[in-house]
Formats: sequence, C-alpha cells, structure tokens
Amino acid sequence: MRLWITRHGQTDLNAGELMQGRSDIPLNEVGRGQAAAAREKIGNVTFDAVYASPLIRAVETASVIGNVDPSEVITDPRIIETDFGKYEQCPYKSMGPWMTLYWALPEMIPAPPTVESTKQMVDRSHGFLRELEETYTGDENILVVCHGGIIRAIRGYLEDVKRGYVWRPRPLNCEIRIYECKDGTHSLVEDIK
Repeated sequence: MRLWITRHGQTDLNAGELMQGRSDIPLNEVGRGQAAAAREKIGNVTFDAVYASPLIRAVETASVIGNVDPSEVITDPRIIETDFGKYEQCPYKSMGPWMTLYWALPEMIPAPPTVESTKQMVDRSHGFLRELEETYTGDENILVVCHGGIIRAIRGYLEDVKRGYVWRPRPLNCEIRIYECKDGTHSLVEDIK
C-alpha cells in the first residue's frame, strides 16, 4: 500500500493563528487554493480509498485532492485533530506557559488539564493505521487527510519512532508525505510541498 498523508488546507482560524482543534469550520479561499494546487502537483493519481477526519476542513480537502465527491470520503474519528480543551481557539501567543511549553516540547512537558495527551493521540491514530494495513495489502494508493497535531502521531507510526510521534517539523497545509507500507515495514517515498 502507498499511503498519502496530508494536512487540510488553511481555515480562517489558522490564518488568525488560533488553536484549532475540534472547531468545525470550512476551508477559506487560501485553503481551497492549497488543496487544488496539491491535486495539480500529484497529477492523475487515482486513489483506491480516500479517508479523512470527520471535520469539514479535512473532508473538503480530501474531496479536492482525492478527486472524489465529498460523499465518497470515508471519515474516521480516530484521525480527528487533537482535543485542545480550554485552549481551543486561543491565540498562539497567549496560551500561557504550560500549554506553550507542552506544544513546543511534549517529550518533556505533560499535557495540561483538558488537553489530549500524546499517548492518547498515538493510541487512536496507530489503531487506525494498523487497521489500514490489515485492509489494504496490495499496491493500493490510499489518501488520508487530517490535521497538524495528529499527523505528528501518524508520522511516528510510519517512521517507526519508539516514542510514537514525530513532533517537528510542523506539518504544512496540504503538504503530502507518501509512505510505502509493505509487510509491516514503512518507508517515506516522497514529500510534496
């Protein structure tokens, strides 16, 4: 299986530099353009399945990049964005020291109360990926559109990182990472920016 992983296009909350976890708002015009540009970069690739977080920004992006009707996008709550709890829609620059340090250094700082932990992100996203590997065992192209936070845990699985996540660099909107998954091994094939 070839797994195409990407973050949704820009929203108004992204543009305003606000923490956007489970707030369900659509792409803005920039985000729609990012999704269309990503589709153009990958050419005439046909996907055997298109998955997305259930949030509208991910479904919209999946529809455009996957070149499918939104009704054909398979949504899965295990790849929804991180739950930021009381920090939802908080400006990046005024989250307070605990959340700022956690989001910068989760290897050293535990999640503040109300915020989903890296362990929770790893557990749910890795379960999703294991299920994909059991379902698609051939040469399929599978697109997965989700979010900047949860992609860090997805990368941890696909890059076989012991702690379960790769925190840096931050995923860009509509950046596509392509992984080859075969017989329990994973390798990064290409990074399309």
